[in-house]
Amino acid sequence: MAAIPYRTALVVGVGPGISASVARALAAQGLKVGLAARNIDKLSTLAGEIGAERFAVDATDPAAVAHLFEAADARIGEPDVVLYNPSARAPGSVAEIDPEAVRKAVEISAFGAFLVVQQAARRMIPRAKGAILLTGASASIKGYPLSAAFAMGKFALRGLAQSTARELGPKGIHVAHFIIDGGVRSEARGRLDPPNRPDSTLDPDDIAQTYIEVLRQPRSAWSLEVEMRPWVETF
Repeated sequence: MAAIPYRTALVVGVGPGISASVARALAAQGLKVGLAARNIDKLSTLAGEIGAERFAVDATDPAAVAHLFEAADARIGEPDVVLYNPSARAPGSVAEIDPEAVRKAVEISAFGAFLVVQQAARRMIPRAKGAILLTGASASIKGYPLSAAFAMGKFALRGLAQSTARELGPKGIHVAHFIIDGGVRSEARGRLDPPNRPDSTLDPDDIAQTYIEVLRQPRSAWSLEVEMRPWVETF
């Protein structure tokens, strides 16, 4: 099995689900990991578990994102792998929803991703090496009623991923977008599989394994987009 050709990773938007599982998987592969979120107090247990550094950031603020990367450079080294995981929902009827709520949702899901990708690219291009991972959702490819803001953000994120992959791939930088098409299992949120439908939600540790496998890919056959769904998902 090929080794991951990277030494450091920065995970932006860390919560208890996918991002935490990816952080654990990266640390298990020997990478030095940085964890970034608005509230770093919630990261103390995970950081202690995997020996990670913690960074506070508002991902929608250009100055804050620039400072995040400067701090990461100093404390873990320039990140070889960058994962952007944040997203925001602003549910409601398109005729009634607060425009400011929509603006904020799109900023978190897409504009913040652009800021993080930009800072990552500035560091990776001179080295001709690195990986940028972006977490999408079902809404990346299909809009749902009462969920226009979420779809707008995730569609934009996918566009960013596609454009960036084609720009940076020839420069040696692997950009991959992950469509998480299904509910993610979470004991804390009571999202568990019923006995008659085992594995009907996506296990975050299994999702993380796919991220790790993408990082192992030889550049002659890079995946630019991977779609994951439970095996019982109906089409």
